[in-house]
Amino acid sequence: MKITSVNLRKLRLPLVVPYRLSYRTFEVFEPYYIEIMAEDGRSGFGDGHISPGSSSETREGGWAFCQELSQEILGKTVEEAKLIVQKRMPESKVAASALATALEVLDNTDMIDIPTDLHLPLLTPINATDLEEIPGELDRLMAKGFKTFKVKVGKDLEADLRRVAAIQEVTIGKAMLRLDANRAFDQEQGCRFASSLNPDGIELFEQPCLAEDWDANAAVAQVSKVPLMLDEPICTLADIERASKLQGVQLCKLKLKRFGSMQGLKEGLDAVRAHGMEPVLGDGLGSEITSWMEACVAQTTIRNAGEFNGFLKPVHHLFDTPLLFRDGEIILTKGYRPSINRQLLDDSTAESLTFS
Repeated sequence: MKITSVNLRKLRLPLVVPYRLSYRTFEVFEPYYIEIMAEDGRSGFGDGHISPGSSSETREGGWAFCQELSQEILGKTVEEAKLIVQKRMPESKVAASALATALEVLDNTDMIDIPTDLHLPLLTPINATDLEEIPGELDRLMAKGFKTFKVKVGKDLEADLRRVAAIQEVTIGKAMLRLDANRAFDQEQGCRFASSLNPDGIELFEQPCLAEDWDANAAVAQVSKVPLMLDEPICTLADIERASKLQGVQLCKLKLKRFGSMQGLKEGLDAVRAHGMEPVLGDGLGSEITSWMEACVAQTTIRNAGEFNGFLKPVHHLFDTPLLFRDGEIILTKGYRPSINRQLLDDSTAESLTFS
């Protein structure tokens, strides 16, 4: 079965509310969508959202990479194309992951099989920064069934501590918190913050310092009153092994866009547990496509709230049968296999290229 054409698209998916990170606020998601067609009429799709500031990968570089690889895999078998993409993956990991997952869907991987109804709890972010607005937002979110909340920190250490304490007043005994600095603290700030926390109801503290500064993150882990989780540095099996040797690092978060394929992601999650840590999975910047794929992998790999909640953020969905959310959970019914709504895809497309 040889590949006959590849369609690339730049998408624009406006969000219901802005999504705030320590390094950037998103009002729209702009993933690259890839659809690969084969000579027998089958097709597969995937996507990747390159987040400026999250890594050295750029949108311009990723788009150029997708064009180059799309032409290189034309006329190749699916297995040949997989090897080509895998070999080139270090050059542009998010873009390569979009190609690799499209090939997996085209190849009908068993990773996307849903043998029984699947219910997976999800985490959701807390957006309120005004202390007086926090209780109302939490009440609304808990009414939707959420029991795990992401709290972004890293802009103002003292203000962050006050905000976390205000959130704890509402959630202790009702929900768990994950604190995420998105690499915004230096070593001294990270240590001060982590050692000042009241650990009640806090599940973990995520990525206090720069991804490449393993020593700083290790120093924070040693004084933290809550378990520390690494995120951005975890891109390979070797990174997982390295993290397991740091005292206080008890969790690693993995994302599909860093591990190249659904199969690679599963192997990474299994490796986290094999090294004595707990895996966390999910990309809050992922589209409905990424959320679906990560949920499929999650069914056999994680036992905590998933962070594959990006599908809840855009105004419009891309699937004919959208992902189901109810009572704080993503629900995939037995046999669920999504298809793309062509009209919504066209409406969301800012640029399109086809190679054949």
